[in-house]
Amino acid sequence: MHRHRTTHGLTVNAIAGTRVVLLGFDLSEQRRKKCLGFAIQRVDHATDERVWLRGMKTFAATDPGLGPGGQVSSRDHPFQTFQWADYAVEPGNTYTYRVFALTGTPQHLVEGAPTVVTVTAENEAGNPHSVYFNRGSVATQQYAREFLDTPPDDFTDPVQRDAALRWLSRGLEEALIAFIARATGPEFEIHGAVYEFQWPRALDALRAATGRGVRVNVIYDSIKNQPGTKNLAAIKKAKLEDCVKPRKNGTIMHNKFLVLSKGGVPQAVWTGSTNWTEQGIFGHLNCGHVVQGKKIAQQYRDYWSEVLRDLERDPDRAAVGALAARPPDPWTDKITTSFSPQPSTKVLDWYAKLAGGAQDGLFMTFAFGMNKRFLDVYQHDDDVLKLALMEKEGNGSGLAKAREQIAELRKRPNVVVALGNRIPLNGFDRWLRELDRITSPIQVHWIHSKFALIDPLGDDPIVITGSANFSDGSTNENNENMLIIRGDKRVAEIYLTEFMRLFAHYVFRETVAKRGIWNLKDFNPNNLDPTPAWSDRYFKGGQDQRRREYFSGRRTARLAGHVRARDAARTRAGAPAPGRQAARRPGAGPRRRRRGGRT
Repeated sequence: MHRHRTTHGLTVNAIAGTRVVLLGFDLSEQRRKKCLGFAIQRVDHATDERVWLRGMKTFAATDPGLGPGGQVSSRDHPFQTFQWADYAVEPGNTYTYRVFALTGTPQHLVEGAPTVVTVTAENEAGNPHSVYFNRGSVATQQYAREFLDTPPDDFTDPVQRDAALRWLSRGLEEALIAFIARATGPEFEIHGAVYEFQWPRALDALRAATGRGVRVNVIYDSIKNQPGTKNLAAIKKAKLEDCVKPRKNGTIMHNKFLVLSKGGVPQAVWTGSTNWTEQGIFGHLNCGHVVQGKKIAQQYRDYWSEVLRDLERDPDRAAVGALAARPPDPWTDKITTSFSPQPSTKVLDWYAKLAGGAQDGLFMTFAFGMNKRFLDVYQHDDDVLKLALMEKEGNGSGLAKAREQIAELRKRPNVVVALGNRIPLNGFDRWLRELDRITSPIQVHWIHSKFALIDPLGDDPIVITGSANFSDGSTNENNENMLIIRGDKRVAEIYLTEFMRLFAHYVFRETVAKRGIWNLKDFNPNNLDPTPAWSDRYFKGGQDQRRREYFSGRRTARLAGHVRARDAARTRAGAPAPGRQAARRPGAGPRRRRRGGRT
């Protein structure tokens, strides 16, 4: 849900996902000259609770003496930013936000007339799409507060351990198990392909399904140097030997999907980026995505049959490529599947074209560096806001070069890159020390998801999501699956709010990490500015201004106005007024633009 309102020179743009409400602000020049920041009051209509959202920065003159982990009301210490988010919302609940631009002095703050917006958080379950994100980071202040920075497995009390895992899961594990539980009797089948097939509670759910008479068939990765040994140990412990088959040929069987069938007819698919491990479900960022519908489910079921054949690479490419032409031409479906390995990298070229065709916003996650195609997209000269959320700049021998390339991207006024990191010590600017992992050893600490959002706040958003890492190998080497979803604003806004939740989380922590470890005896807190000058950087061009314009809705509204004016002019001239897809053919960027591991 998306709500935009301007009153008294204050704009509030509220974007509601499932567990996040993202708020963007803008101010008239007259109001900005006196503004000391924004205070946000939230009303939860489910509980009739009215609270001021809270932060950690304070005015020096009115600092209450916060200790590590302390927070203060935004009514007394406002947010000096044009973008904020509420992470304490529940799916399906309705919330009203009253946003005040405060004036006066730190000792005597004055509320201006508020702008009020009401939104309802999306439900995670929907039709055809259900989307579930885990917490995505153990490097959080809330985990440090609630669980004393203790890894779940270090709790001797099983109740404490389960509480920590439940907090980190944020509904992801529960949704996976609930999907399996939909198979209630002998008329049901579950066909799965899972790279890391190890989490006991998920495997136990499949074993319970067999007890209900459900036919379970899962392919797991057992290719050389892959997780086959750990997978087999978990399979034996769960007593699932009769329900599984190893994939032994190829490069990596990197899928993580289940197909639910009833009466021999596929009904729904569980897919996404989540490996069935403790780190995958509870540690780094992942999502589970359910598509309800026979057409997509059948496509996954057909692909499963090809994976089951356990072919070597070249015949596997031919077989998978024969399932359906990819990229599609013409591209007419609202939901399109893409399976790997493909005979070529045309699908990856297509993703890059779609990304390069963004009109106002591009948001992508990269677990193992950025493929050259997308480096070209992010480097292209335009004014599209482009954000990238990354685990790290690159890998192995190419790491030094990759760091140089990402450093060059960061110089662009419309590009912002965030890498995963944590607060490594107690006491820094009132922060608590954070974990970097919940179990060992691990390959990925922070960002494991694989999705791209193209104009997610526009009229025709595109979401690309699944198991593939936007790389050559994930396209024509590995067994992978992706969904390309167009025109679904609900799905796009859910993904965007989750992207921004983790982006804001890590862009700060990366900045902290670059500054190293300090002598805290000499460190002074980063206090709020007691003057209106704090807002100047949001109106002087560059990244801050572009983010203000995008998230306040100013840029999207301006582009929409340009499109309406263009269409009206064409209509007056006697030509048909094309919609956006006519103006930008699916799969191709605008003429003014140029084309652009594993786990």
